[in-house]
Amino acid sequence: MARIAGVNIPTHKRVPIALTYITGIGPSSARDICDALNVDQSRRVNELSDTEVMAIREHIDANFTVEGDLRRETQMNVKRLMDLGCYRGLRHRRNLPVHGQRTHTNARTRKGPAKAIAGKKK
Repeated sequence: MARIAGVNIPTHKRVPIALTYITGIGPSSARDICDALNVDQSRRVNELSDTEVMAIREHIDANFTVEGDLRRETQMNVKRLMDLGCYRGLRHRRNLPVHGQRTHTNARTRKGPAKAIAGKKK
């Protein structure tokens, strides 16, 4: 198992696919990393040498915000909105959709299971 940014990436997958297992690195970022380090995208992780894995690890540490730091930054952004009391912050605080979606019917994922209303049915 190769360990990059605190994540065990799968060894039998191609390098760009395996790098997407790291939070904060998507398909295009993974391709960019491979191109920057001249790693063939058709190679598997278990075919990489230790120096190549170290180079990938150092490149990610230097150029990307990943895993815990990224999660912490996202949480701080949401907390900042909530402290400001702006509309988006209020939506986060009430656990409702933030980006203008309809809530009269849908939004069950964000609102949770439907609650019965007493005396509604006649």
